[in-house]
Amino acid sequence: MDEGRKRVIGIMAAILVARHLKTTEDLFNARDSPRSDGMVSAAVQWAERIMRKVESACKSGAHLLL
Repeated sequence: MDEGRKRVIGIMAAILVARHLKTTEDLFNARDSPRSDGMVSAAVQWAERIMRKVESACKSGAHLLL
């Protein structure tokens, strides 16, 4: 996986996780927890899935409506 793709997936995953962090304790807690680990894993999976769909649409010549 190239570095640019990793960055995009990281940014997308961070946005997806941030939507579920409700308190400053959630945001600034440096300790790992099963909840936060699960959220990050799920967000990375969704980000990768989204990237595959974007790449597929771009390869097929389909235009993305943004």
